[in-house]
Amino acid sequence: MRLLTLLAALQWVLVAVAFDKWNVWLDHSDVLGDQWLQDTQLGLLALRIAEQEGRKLCILRPKSLKRDNAPMIMKTLNEVCREKSLVYMPGEVYNINSPMVTTNMVDVKIILTGRLQWSGNIDHWLRVSMPIGFQNQSTVWHFGGHNVLFDGFGIGTLDGNGQLWYNWAVSEGNLPHRPININFKGLSNSVIRGLRFVQSQMWTMAISHSRNLELSDIYVNSTSNSRWSTLNTDGCDTISSDNITFRRWWVANGDDAIALKGNSSFIYIYDSIFHGGQGIAIGSMGQFDGKYEYINNLYARNLTFVNTAHVAYLKTWAGVSRGVPPNGGGGGIGLATNITMEDIKIRRLRQQPFFCWQCENYSGWAGRDCNSSKFKMSRVTWKNVTGTVNKGVKDVGSFQCSSAAGGCDDFEVSDIDVWVDGGDKLDNWHCENVHGNKGFTCNDPPPQKSG
Repeated sequence: MRLLTLLAALQWVLVAVAFDKWNVWLDHSDVLGDQWLQDTQLGLLALRIAEQEGRKLCILRPKSLKRDNAPMIMKTLNEVCREKSLVYMPGEVYNINSPMVTTNMVDVKIILTGRLQWSGNIDHWLRVSMPIGFQNQSTVWHFGGHNVLFDGFGIGTLDGNGQLWYNWAVSEGNLPHRPININFKGLSNSVIRGLRFVQSQMWTMAISHSRNLELSDIYVNSTSNSRWSTLNTDGCDTISSDNITFRRWWVANGDDAIALKGNSSFIYIYDSIFHGGQGIAIGSMGQFDGKYEYINNLYARNLTFVNTAHVAYLKTWAGVSRGVPPNGGGGGIGLATNITMEDIKIRRLRQQPFFCWQCENYSGWAGRDCNSSKFKMSRVTWKNVTGTVNKGVKDVGSFQCSSAAGGCDDFEVSDIDVWVDGGDKLDNWHCENVHGNKGFTCNDPPPQKSG
């Protein structure tokens, strides 16, 4: 014990010397907490990195569980350590009770080993959440800049206090001002890695108007312990973004694992596991009347889906606009093309592994006007897919393509080995207006709807 005390004292002397020598800004509470020795060791490491790379160092400790730490974080990322800096956040819990906008960082490294905990005051967040410029979606953190690294080393956590939101929403979708945990907005040439996202308020994250990003070693868990579902807890939605790579994700949630919204291109997904939820969503597309959108060049490899609805589902709105966004809409035009997924393992999928339809709607018009969409889908490929679906699933793939768009072109599969759990091999394919299909024969049984 005396040796530990001496070591700790020596380390604090070294830290004090370092503070004199290097450009350091320290903001912390008087209480160091139980992890003070570990934090000191990591702090010294942060100091060494800052010295080696010529960076300013900001060390942020939480004020207290009763105080809002958002202003301190914004001051750091917007002013004190906005450029060529290293921001180190070793505290146990950072209480967040106000929205954050930190969108002008340049060459900043952020190390979070604690937990950002959003407060549970739903009425407050409904008042102050900020629009992201898509549908009616909002967020409580706009995060952007250029050449930013946000690293959680597998322990840094963003906790949205989501169970309160799931109970409040009572399984109703797309409620206004219900916030996305974080919106990576205008972020470029950056890396997000080693972070844990738990119990997000709605979507875990959005990536909007961003390019050249890698998000790796990400853990997402939004699950409910009540009778109310975790609808709308998408793992990530890309919007008007280009060259986005997802590596080694683990997701358990109640909606899309990863969703590509309009004007997403060159999206890569590797080496990930998805539990529950809907699977990978291409769309929805064509929600906004007369607006052109595209989704192109999705490549995914080495993915595992456990008890999801699908591996992937492509969805557009009908060509007739019914209701208003976010739950209504339609009439948009565009193209989804060059989509490839391979080396896929599935376990007890709830519905068809591959699904496509063109009459999405959440305001009572789903499944109507299905042949009116002019949104085109083409060049979709699935390779080497093996595993099981639940009893009652009738189709490996179900493709309802709109005649007004000229149908779907060039859907191709190979090495598909799908079995009903505890039963026979499945090889039925439902097709409507599918042209140039390869690797499967359309059987045209009555279609099953997607959930």
